[in-house]
Formats: sequence, structure tokens, C-alpha cells
Amino acid sequence: MSSDLQWLLLRVRLNNNSFVVKRVVEGPVFSKEPGNLRNLHSYKFSGLANAKTLDITDSPSGVQITARKTKAVAGAVKTAYAKSSIRPRSGSRRAQGIVSQYAKRGYRPDLRTAALARVSALVAAQKEPKPTLPKKIRGKKAKAIEASPE
Repeated sequence: MSSDLQWLLLRVRLNNNSFVVKRVVEGPVFSKEPGNLRNLHSYKFSGLANAKTLDITDSPSGVQITARKTKAVAGAVKTAYAKSSIRPRSGSRRAQGIVSQYAKRGYRPDLRTAALARVSALVAAQKEPKPTLPKKIRGKKAKAIEASPE
């Protein structure tokens, strides 16, 4: 089935699509489908309608990038996907390298910025936050503590 026909069926069944999220009546329509990098319900970002999709998810071992192989057999689900992972502390340069590899091979180069933004956000979310330092006492309270003999 062609990707245009798949999108047409997804678009017509807007009220019956389990991935569609409508928050505001006149606002944007979001999507929770796998492979949708911007989470927008549009043909360009659809992970179901396009033959080439990148699914970037959070995993315990870091960020996992799953790409659908275009020439995979329809029945072979496990071998139809190529997976690569980014360790949590590897940084944005590693993420940029992996995303650029897919774009250079002609694998949806139009989604390079969306994929890099998703990977960078997930890597940043996995970093441990810096500990908050206790606030220093300043002004009149600090002078009162210094002046008081203990």
C-alpha cells in the first residue's frame, strides 16, 4: 500500500485514530505514534504513513534510535528495524554524528533537525541535575549573626 493511501486513511479517520491527541479545538493536532519526531499529526512527520522513519526513544541504557529498513520483508518484524543507541553521557556531538549518518545516506534528510532536537532533548533529560547549593544569608540577617557573640 502506498504511503499516500496510508496517510489518506489516517487523515480521514481523525476521530477514530488512537494516536491523535486534540487538546484545543482550533489548535494544533498532536500525535503519539511511534516514529513521529515532532509529535504533530502531519504527513511529513508521520511514523505510520512513511516508509522511512526514525523512532527516537528513551531507554535505560541511553537514547535508542530505531530506523525502519525500506527493503525489509513485511512478515519479518524483528529484522525490519536497525537499532543504534547513544550512551547517557556521550554528549550532543555523538548524537549529531548518528543523526548525520542517516541523513547522509538519504534516509529522510529533511528530518535531520527534528531528529537532532529529539536526541538532544532526551540526552539532556537523562543528565543528573546539579545539586542546589544552600542560600547564603545576606543583608541585615548576616550582620546580626556576625555581631551576636556565641
